[in-house]
Amino acid sequence: MSASTGMLADRIGTLEPSRISCRDSAALALTVVRDGVITGEGPTTRGRVHFSRALDADDAAWCARILTATAVEHQPVSRAEAEALFEINDAAAERSDEGVFDDLLAKAVVHHAASASGLAVPPRTVALSPDTAIESWAPTQANVVDIAVLQWLASQMRGKRRSNRTLMRMVATVVGAAALPLAHLPNVFDIGM
Repeated sequence: MSASTGMLADRIGTLEPSRISCRDSAALALTVVRDGVITGEGPTTRGRVHFSRALDADDAAWCARILTATAVEHQPVSRAEAEALFEINDAAAERSDEGVFDDLLAKAVVHHAASASGLAVPPRTVALSPDTAIESWAPTQANVVDIAVLQWLASQMRGKRRSNRTLMRMVATVVGAAALPLAHLPNVFDIGM
């Protein structure tokens, strides 16, 4: 087996949920999905037509399988995983997934933000499920979310060409008109939405 074939086999193995052993390996697997979205090639696009800079239902399904792998199901979404999802979001200029990825991104980011703020979060299979409303478990008050987490979230969302309405709605709900002046989160969301 050539070196490049061996690397491809390793990357395919990285994607298999049964091979994900921790949040770091899940984040790595998400970067493989990101690369497939960017190039339209690779293990996540095998056997189907996939254009570069496009995200389809299969890409969203890969992300969901990775994020809900047995080894990480009862762990909160890590910052590395959330950042990998933001990178996938940024890489996808075209979407044909009917909003599935946007829903997954919003839920995963809020899962990370809540857990990083010391709040209890449900298992990933519950929190990230398309059948679970994010409002059923996400924090609804800014005073329970760590300011450093909100600043990280603002930095991730600032200047993005594609906004995620579900995530922006949750940030607006959490930040609200209450505990934080909007100056702490410049350019996070468009007030006129």
